[in-house]
Amino acid sequence: MSNALPLNPATLQAMADFPRQLEQFYDAIPESHKNWAPPSWEGIPSETFTAIGQICHVRDIEIDGYHVRIRRTLQESNPVLESLDGYVLEKERNYAAADVRKAFAEFRQARINTMDMLSGLTPQQLARTAEFEGYGALTLRSLVHYLCSHDQQHLAGLQWLLGKIDASLAGYPAAASAAANPAP
Repeated sequence: MSNALPLNPATLQAMADFPRQLEQFYDAIPESHKNWAPPSWEGIPSETFTAIGQICHVRDIEIDGYHVRIRRTLQESNPVLESLDGYVLEKERNYAAADVRKAFAEFRQARINTMDMLSGLTPQQLARTAEFEGYGALTLRSLVHYLCSHDQQHLAGLQWLLGKIDASLAGYPAAASAAANPAP
């Protein structure tokens, strides 16, 4: 693939659609299970956050992670981009007690800001390089794909939680014990 190409339109469309999809998937979670944790997180395609934790995490990674990474890649010569520990952020920011509607509003605005940062970038800007902790060498275009991938992981994480919640509500023994003892 040539570095002289613009951003992939399907990637940009998926990123633009993500806030709406995320909210729809979250709204499918029963109110009683917004902070519910399954007895095992085995198989989850995203980080092990409750439904409300997924939303707060996506918001924080967008603002504190990707906004910073995009700016630094555009402004600095081959910067080293920090990988954030989402579980530390979860504890520091008390995701379990978050106002999810506020988190969604903040995330929607953050995504608008992300899309604004990406609009009109030249192929030369998209080819700018950086080193991303845990990912290695990349271009700004690569970083955009990683952000879109992160989005998809969290949509999958919410669907995975919905599957676990459904099993717990159907009375499957292991899942039901977790439903009776939801995470604080």
